[in-house]
Amino acid sequence: MAVLGQARRTPRVRRTWPAVAAALSLLLAAPLSGCAGKAPGDAAKAEVQRVLDRRSAALLRHDEKAYDTTGAAAEYTRLRALPLASWTYRVTALHRSGPGATADAELRYRIAGYDRAPIGVRRVLTLGRAADGTWYVAADRPARDAGQQLWDQGGVTAVRGTHSLVLGTGQGAAALRAYAGLADRAVPAVSGAWGTDWSRRVVVLVPRSLKDMGGLLGSSAADYRGIAAVTTGEAGGSGRAPADRVVVNPEAYAVLGDLGKQVVLTHETTHVATRAHTTAATPLWLSEGYADWIGYLGTGRTPAEAAPELARAVKDGHAPAALPTDKDFGFTSDPTRLAQAYESGWLACRMIAGHWGDARLGAFYRAVGDHAGRPGALENALARTLHTTPAAFTDRWHAYLRAELT
Repeated sequence: MAVLGQARRTPRVRRTWPAVAAALSLLLAAPLSGCAGKAPGDAAKAEVQRVLDRRSAALLRHDEKAYDTTGAAAEYTRLRALPLASWTYRVTALHRSGPGATADAELRYRIAGYDRAPIGVRRVLTLGRAADGTWYVAADRPARDAGQQLWDQGGVTAVRGTHSLVLGTGQGAAALRAYAGLADRAVPAVSGAWGTDWSRRVVVLVPRSLKDMGGLLGSSAADYRGIAAVTTGEAGGSGRAPADRVVVNPEAYAVLGDLGKQVVLTHETTHVATRAHTTAATPLWLSEGYADWIGYLGTGRTPAEAAPELARAVKDGHAPAALPTDKDFGFTSDPTRLAQAYESGWLACRMIAGHWGDARLGAFYRAVGDHAGRPGALENALARTLHTTPAAFTDRWHAYLRAELT
């Protein structure tokens, strides 16, 4: 997540990985009919499911006419640019209301060439009934407390890069190509430092505004006012993320210089690459610091330039005594404290790379995440890969701050 503050502060990036809520399987409470077979409510639910199956099939084969027969034809225009490999609905509940109804459903979709597995999102469909008794879709919207999808905000424009897919609303293809160029440079940069054991592709979402960014993330826009980008994803059962999205705040991103924009996209791409090895055991100073470390590689930025808030604290005799905790990275943290947290993590990773080597830094990151659920994952990784202890590591880091920032 890129945090904007004072003009001299280099933007910082922090990822959020919101959990994906599973759709609830609800049983209809309609009474049973007098003869054997399905309840009337179950029959209606099955009819609606068949309409949605036809709707999905029409979308996948780009058959606008067939799609229109299932209702809400305008949505086809919003969706047609998406390169879909799959698109399915599963009706979980049907609520009758006069001649119409609403359906709770789980939508699962996968972008061709980018998603390892389908993304699941909860939707509510408003249904009408034609004169001949057939159901049709009148509206399709996010479920309560579920985030919007990009197409909920308008027609989607898609731009393909060499290593990226940029999807936007409200921007022309030329503007989206600029994002694709940055992402295409980020992917090989990340692979050069981290390795190639990841998809080496990134999907970037560019909504129209800060408000729309908040809608995609299911949060208040105020939470992201100074944020240039975040990365979201789902945790796969195998530990490999089936889908990741870099979500850009176009308003904050627009005020960045060329270097800042590239650092942000490279940082977020690092989160995509490292996802499979980032777990609850991975402290934020390591995940954010490592992403910043890759983001700044080759930029020529000195520690004082890239870590101005921490440099000021060191010079004033207020250097932090310990590495930042996860709470120090909170959205509502004091801006100076938040900047120092990111800068501290970056300098810790820079120190590891400088003293133990780039390869050992990557091995350390993997060792921490791969031992989630075991006691002392961080301590064990420090011992196995860096041959040090938490206390000795903190002392070395503290000395490193004074040496690099004074």
